[in-house]
Amino acid sequence: MATNKTRSDAVGWLVIPLFVVLATTPASAVVTGTTYVGNAGVSTTAVPDPTDPDRLLVAGRSGQINAISLSTGAVTPYLAIPRVNTSGEGGLIGLALDPDYATNGYGYAYYTSSGTGGSALTSQIVRFARDPANPSQGLPESLSSVLSVAQPQSNHNGGWIGFSPNDGHLYISFGDGGGGDDNDTGHTAGTGNALDITNNLLGKILRLDVDGDDFPTDPNRNYAIPADNPFVGATGDDEIWAYGLRNAFRNSFDRETGDLWIADVGQNTREEINFQPGNSPGGENYGWRLREGFIATPSGGVGGAKPAGAIDPVYEYLHGSGEFRGNSVTGGFAYRGPDASLAGDYFFADYASSRYWKYDPDNLANPVTNITGDLFSRGVANNPVSFAEDLSGNLYVLTIGGDVYRIETTPPGDYDGDGLVNAADYSAWADAYGEGAGSPADGNADGVVDAADYTIWRDAAASPSSAVPEPSSLGLLLAVVASSISLRRPPAA
Repeated sequence: MATNKTRSDAVGWLVIPLFVVLATTPASAVVTGTTYVGNAGVSTTAVPDPTDPDRLLVAGRSGQINAISLSTGAVTPYLAIPRVNTSGEGGLIGLALDPDYATNGYGYAYYTSSGTGGSALTSQIVRFARDPANPSQGLPESLSSVLSVAQPQSNHNGGWIGFSPNDGHLYISFGDGGGGDDNDTGHTAGTGNALDITNNLLGKILRLDVDGDDFPTDPNRNYAIPADNPFVGATGDDEIWAYGLRNAFRNSFDRETGDLWIADVGQNTREEINFQPGNSPGGENYGWRLREGFIATPSGGVGGAKPAGAIDPVYEYLHGSGEFRGNSVTGGFAYRGPDASLAGDYFFADYASSRYWKYDPDNLANPVTNITGDLFSRGVANNPVSFAEDLSGNLYVLTIGGDVYRIETTPPGDYDGDGLVNAADYSAWADAYGEGAGSPADGNADGVVDAADYTIWRDAAASPSSAVPEPSSLGLLLAVVASSISLRRPPAA
């Protein structure tokens, strides 16, 4: 007598031994698109509000800081910073909240004001406080100066500021002062500003203790110098943490490791991604103006041999319009969100070409993937000026026009695409068993849904990742699967 055995019936008989013997290479989450959050006006950067998981604070280029709701897109004013000069690449270009913001309410901003004494602009680092009477807003009268630095030209201001999760100090990125090839009026002859470490803070990353003041008589320097800064007691400015940078305007700390990712905009040919490990003692030289990417700077007659001890980028890309090209790198973040399989992957983009990429530090042979089409299947978000994280580690894209997008991913083993890994995904795999390329259940993308894809689901279901809902223990899920097997077992012949 013939049996009416289905594909799912056959799969049911296979599952029990597979629990014991199968092993596979871990799969990565799939970047599946973006969700539009809203528009916060012409913007430059954004940070999460530690007191409200539904809010990002967004820096408007003209000086207005707004709060945007991640669930509704509603925008409310937070704080207006006065006397912002938006000439050239200026404006309100950096924002950071104190690690103790929930307690002390302090935040920090980097903006440019009008220049004095022949300078084009003045870079201002200021502190503000939230309003005790209305904690959802900043207090305008709380603004106070931390540091002021003259900028000879109106471009290459840098702009990033951020607190290290390891030491709690404030890091500030200044560009080389502008012009071209770090070789113009106001630039140190022979070296340029970026390689001049004496009485010159341009082309550097600084590290400051903003809880103290070592310069009580200097109104332009209201901070302390960390005792372990690399040039304390040596030749070089005490504030300097790293140097040899052209215009690293978007950098980030890995919230888990404290590693610092530095995206340095190139001159005419190459863009750089630089990396500083979280246990670095500082003092790194990233090579500009002698070096652009891995080579001697090919323009302006300023290129040269790599200085002893200088640090090459971990990744470079050429200028142009190809799949892996652009003209102005926008640094992003190492992913530390809900999908554990993406942990440590670095997301970044190009402001000019509007291409988006993911860098996998564990895949040195082929580390970079173009994810532009994955993120934006119906029209790319142009001119990405910054990335941001929320409190859960989800990543966001911010365009210069103020559009905010949340990056969405599908966890490994999520074969029904609901964002969760559970017993329903086993059923989706079983129903698709034997299908070819393009099936959502082809977890390792090898062109066939087979036992290896089951193992991806099994491992993800047992993972402690927050993408896996309760019941998240493998034992409980296996009980569900066992029940499924008994229901699918074919009748006797």
